[in-house]
Amino acid sequence: MADITTEVLIIGTGPAGSATAALLSSYDVPNMAINRQQWLADTPRAHITNQRTMEVLRDLGQDVEAEAYMFATSQEYLGENVFCESLAGEEIGRMKSWGTHPLSMAEHKLSSPCLMNDLPQTFMEPLLHHTACSRGTHSRMSTEYVSHEQDNEGVTTTCRDRLTGQTLTVRSKYLVGADGGNSRVAKDLGLPFEGEMGVGGSMNIYFKADLTKYVAHRPSVLYWVMQPGADVGGIGMGLVRMVRPWNEWLIVWGYNINEPAPEIDEAMATQVARQLVGDPELEIELLSANTWTVNNMYATNMQSGRVFIMGDAAHRHPPSNGLGSNTSIQDSFNLAWKLAMVLKGQAGPGLLDTYTEERAPIAKQIVTRANQSIGEFGPIFEALGMNGSINPAKMKANMDARTKSSEAAEKQRAALREAIAFKKYEFDAHGVEMNQRYNSDAILTDGQIEPNFKLDKELHYQPTTWPGARIPHVWLFDQQGHQHSTLDLCGHGKLTGITGIGGEAWAEAAQKLCAEMGVEFNVHIIGPRQTYSDHTGDWARAREIGDTGLIIVRPDHHVCWRKDQMVSNPLETLRKALTSVLSK
Repeated sequence: MADITTEVLIIGTGPAGSATAALLSSYDVPNMAINRQQWLADTPRAHITNQRTMEVLRDLGQDVEAEAYMFATSQEYLGENVFCESLAGEEIGRMKSWGTHPLSMAEHKLSSPCLMNDLPQTFMEPLLHHTACSRGTHSRMSTEYVSHEQDNEGVTTTCRDRLTGQTLTVRSKYLVGADGGNSRVAKDLGLPFEGEMGVGGSMNIYFKADLTKYVAHRPSVLYWVMQPGADVGGIGMGLVRMVRPWNEWLIVWGYNINEPAPEIDEAMATQVARQLVGDPELEIELLSANTWTVNNMYATNMQSGRVFIMGDAAHRHPPSNGLGSNTSIQDSFNLAWKLAMVLKGQAGPGLLDTYTEERAPIAKQIVTRANQSIGEFGPIFEALGMNGSINPAKMKANMDARTKSSEAAEKQRAALREAIAFKKYEFDAHGVEMNQRYNSDAILTDGQIEPNFKLDKELHYQPTTWPGARIPHVWLFDQQGHQHSTLDLCGHGKLTGITGIGGEAWAEAAQKLCAEMGVEFNVHIIGPRQTYSDHTGDWARAREIGDTGLIIVRPDHHVCWRKDQMVSNPLETLRKALTSVLSK
């Protein structure tokens, strides 16, 4: 007999695990989360928090969203990526990043009710973990996963208490492995992966120092230091990252992956910091240092039976594009509502099979994009004459050549400008963050053709109600004139329908199906003198269906079905759609 029984056991309390626990507890699903460490993240590894992730926090509650903003560095300070010879030295170039360019900023504001920001993992994890535990999650620290066995009824997991050395067993209906890039859950399942681990070596040097005089006039989250001989993870430069403005920093510096990982003491950390900052007298307070590897690997299957993996356990990649914790939290948003509905008998077990169908392609996409972004630094090195195996003195001469008055120097300057501007595919790739579309048995396209992207799909978000896409955000207005996002009408673990004047029969049918199928399904009628009105006409332009049609939105904000107009038998039509989507 198991020592502990719960519905879902979660291995790991990082962004993926804590978000899953918070969502399940919000859906009233008993769950337990364990962490082999004695507490949560102690280094600010992940930090860029995109709009889609903030929408997940908003779904958990606007108090959760508000707390994230309170601790985050706001979007305006994400500023411009600066390329320089050192923070105190000559600036080489810069680019607007993370939605701070006026055109990109307008697109961000039109795309979501939420704001991008910089929320270090040391703040994100406690926020999610506190939300989970305050809503019912049972959490155990210093408890590590040992093994698991699953059968037709559930999973028995053996854990070890690292304080006492004693083992305990946990019986659950489902097991979620959110246990990082060296996931033991994934290994025990024997899940298939593509790619390779350890393609480069990097170190993090986390320290305090007041660098205000070097950066406050050009606020940014990332300062790229181009120095002959510098090397980070095969990129060829040093990175000085702002953690908290302007006295808490993280330096990323490379080492040869074919050599043993270096020991980083205070003397070495100080020397590296002085070199990249460009201040030979700089004194730092070293907070921590660690080494890590650049990986290029993703799972092609993220589940086996009653066991699932998510986060870094499923997609292992460098921090390029800021996709790590964002994708991890979005994994949880996809899986949590499906587990909840299956456990409550509102959906059939087949619904859970759509987790891999929907998220494995995303894992491949973001791992590919993150590693591609590393390669896209190449043109900058080429323009500066820093590529190849030439010696540092020759590199310095090549860099200096851009200051001359010659045809060659003019071409060099133009090439450098173009190369830096091209890095928008890493630092302002709004489409990568927001254009995720699903294709699975939990999506009914009804033969509708997926709309083509009108603009570059990596750079620009394209709103659509095509089934599989996230519901577009527009502002609607209640009868008191207060505005509400279309996303606020959806989510919270429930199915949502959106229709207009003349679509009342959909709402009546939904009420009957709630009782018949045991699901929570709310239909909102948008129009004059209704609870919500489309005063600006933005929803009419975004919805891509007629007034009497219907859009069904899943709890994760993704459209799963739509109909352009009212049908002769809305109850039967709706029953058929929900039965298919929920695998009843």
